[in-house]
Order: sequence, then structure tokens, then C-alpha cells
Amino acid sequence: MPVVVDIETGGFNCSTDALLEIAAVLLDFDDNGNLQAIDRQRCHVKPFPGANLEPASLEVNGINPDHPLRPAISESDALQRIFRDVRTQLKTVDCSRAILVGHNAHFDLGFLNEAVARTGIKRNPFHPFSVFDTATLGGLAYGQTVLARATAVAGIEFNAKEAHSALYDAEKTAELFCGIVNNFRPIYETYMKKPS
Repeated sequence: MPVVVDIETGGFNCSTDALLEIAAVLLDFDDNGNLQAIDRQRCHVKPFPGANLEPASLEVNGINPDHPLRPAISESDALQRIFRDVRTQLKTVDCSRAILVGHNAHFDLGFLNEAVARTGIKRNPFHPFSVFDTATLGGLAYGQTVLARATAVAGIEFNAKEAHSALYDAEKTAELFCGIVNNFRPIYETYMKKPS
């Protein structure tokens, strides 16, 4: 079951740098067989004790981890909230594992797996190493690997001022992924109808 995830961080090293925001967009097929977003969730996350915060990363994502109005929760609480929704959807679609969909997905999966290990969470619903990467899929479908450029070619509105918010990026990644899957579906259906 594909679940779009975006994580905003305090750097590029998943072992040492803070996970600051996580968003997930759940997907399912509509009555016409088109993949679509059905639910979304975002959590602001407190840096784990001793976490590294690179000023350059904070400048890009615009997150002030110490802002008094930032509604941040612990990594454990954030993951449990996201995982609860994912597990509910897994039961609904009768599937045993979720697969992370992301733009440069292994980056997000690395931070997710490190946070799971740090918090000692035992029931991670995501596959530990398999992903769907929209940077790769965007390159295949639209000739573009940058999210803003791939969405532009796909005809999806993209506001650069909203980018680097986990929820916004997850929603745009979900739109891109669903569009690619839905556009390739006729090829799959044609292939499946061919006589053997």
C-alpha cells in the first residue's frame, strides 16, 4: 500500500540530524480505479536530545525548532500518530505493509528508520527498504527529477513559497505520484488484455 511521506530535517545525516516535521498522505483507488489522496496528517517534531541542527537546513525549510508557538511533539508521539493512521488503512485495504512514496524517497526512509530505532517502536508499518521514488518516476514520465519542474510539466500547480513544508511537499508528491500511476494504468491494462 503506497503512502506518501515527506520529512523536514535539521540536516542530511539521518543518524545525527533532527527530524523536525513529518507528513503522510494516504492513498486509495476511487470507483473508477484512479489512485487518489484520501487523508493526510502532519506533525511538528521536537528535536531528539543531542540532535544536530544545521543552520543552512533550517534556512531552507524555514523551521525554528525553538519557536514558542510551534506545536511540536516527541518523535515517538509523532510516529505513533502517523503509524496509527497507516495501520488503519492497511486493515481497510487488507494489506500487510505500507511502502513509502517520496521525492528522493530513500532520504525520507532513512530518517524514518532512524527515528523508529531511536524511539524503540516495534510495529513499523513501512517496508524497511523498498520505496517508490517520484524523482525517478518523474524523470521517466516527464523528463524532470526536481519536484517543482516535474509538477509543472504534469500540469500540477506548485507554489515555491509553500515548498519545504512537509505537508505541502507530501501533497504535491502525492499528486505527482497519483498522476503517474493513473496515466500509466492504460498501458498496464492494455498489456494485461493481450492474449498469451
